[in-house]
Amino acid sequence: MKKERYQEPEEEIEYVSRTEMKRYMDELQALGKRLTELRPDQQAQIPMDERLREAIEEMARITSNGAKKRHLNFIGKLMRNEDEDQIKAAIERFDSASEAHNQRFHRLERLREQLIDKNSERNQAAFNEVIASYPECDIQHLRTLVRNAIKERAQNKPPAAFRKIFQYLRELEEQSDSE
Repeated sequence: MKKERYQEPEEEIEYVSRTEMKRYMDELQALGKRLTELRPDQQAQIPMDERLREAIEEMARITSNGAKKRHLNFIGKLMRNEDEDQIKAAIERFDSASEAHNQRFHRLERLREQLIDKNSERNQAAFNEVIASYPECDIQHLRTLVRNAIKERAQNKPPAAFRKIFQYLRELEEQSDSE
């Protein structure tokens, strides 16, 4: 009696046209170009391998248009090995036109308003939220900024401390993101 061999069912091969493949490569190249347009501190927060990071840093030193185009092609090629969804999400945090950036911005503005609110319960709740969200926060510095902002508002002075509170909260947010 002859033994029959077990054969795995053939996997269905998904056909991708050359046009679709080219469109995908162009998208990766455009994503790489967006990476090169970020500030160095923002680039440091993007999850990518070292080779791509070096290529992006190299792009800043290139001045010739033809060389820039070739280097963007190279960055696009390196992008094939990266997790593009993770990179897109990280870039969205820095893109001022994105919804995620706007939500973070509004959250910090709301927190700042609560910090200088005359209602002591809302004020204390906002301080507790800052302490819980940003353990590296200098509470004394924040309390000084809040006290100065309240004085400015009462005396109808320009809102210098009010702006400094937002800048400090944004710095804390960026520090917590990079960790």
